[in-house]
Amino acid sequence: MNDILLDVQNLTHCFRLGRRTVLRAVDNVSFQLHRGEIFGLVGESGSGKSTIAKCVMSLLHPTAGKIRYLGVNICDPGQFRAHKELLQTSRQMIFQDSTSSLNPRMTVADIISEPMAIHRIRPPRGTRRDEAAFQLRCVGMDAAYLDKHPGELSGGQRQRVAIARALCMGPDLLAADEPVASLDVSIQAQIINLFKHLQAEHGFTFLFIAHDLAVVRYLCDRAGVMFQGKLVETAPTAELFRNPLHPYTKALLSAIPIPDPRRERARVLESFDPDRFDREGILTEAAPGHWVLRKEEP
Repeated sequence: MNDILLDVQNLTHCFRLGRRTVLRAVDNVSFQLHRGEIFGLVGESGSGKSTIAKCVMSLLHPTAGKIRYLGVNICDPGQFRAHKELLQTSRQMIFQDSTSSLNPRMTVADIISEPMAIHRIRPPRGTRRDEAAFQLRCVGMDAAYLDKHPGELSGGQRQRVAIARALCMGPDLLAADEPVASLDVSIQAQIINLFKHLQAEHGFTFLFIAHDLAVVRYLCDRAGVMFQGKLVETAPTAELFRNPLHPYTKALLSAIPIPDPRRERARVLESFDPDRFDREGILTEAAPGHWVLRKEEP
């Protein structure tokens, strides 16, 4: 049985900034997601992480490349139309800013049950309100919040509502675009632990976009490192942190703060010159499951 849920091949996406200026936000990126795994994409701001997530979720149409989800090439308009219902119901996304992603005029009950209403799905627990209450309990909130509006909730509560809305569809693929970046540190820990618990319980495949390496190390099974639109390295998370191979990955990991003040003062940061970054390399398997961007041998 093929356990590959998502297969991204040679994905490229460009933004036109003017008549003669084109920004290549994602440049020939390939990776796969296996069923039930948590895959983290890390990198600094502007590296192309969010653009990849939006292409995977069909919020952007890629300039080039293929994205196969459950064997369907979602970049092909004909295949997308033929499987539109499947693609819209089995993929869900959680955005970074819950304030703008939730309708301020709707109640929590209506927000959570809206996807079921749009797709005319019969709620498994009888009514849409009962389903919303159940999903709300799953994310650690009680039914007392059902009639509240987003403006009456804290940032962490709004993000939990966004998670409940995504989970009500029972997705096979969940993408989260830096979902804890705008939250306080203590709330971040709660949401990350919630993600870990929900993924173990529901078994969905999780594409997690982040810039916090500690979060990725704790949450993700595999991780990929982005730089200037290129995927420079991907490996099981433990292997990536233990044995980084690309110079940028080494520099990125060496910059993680160390809690011990003595070790922090004594550590030596890895240097990386962006001007010497070779964009023409290809992903090469350096060890089983460990791929790194290297210059192609002549």
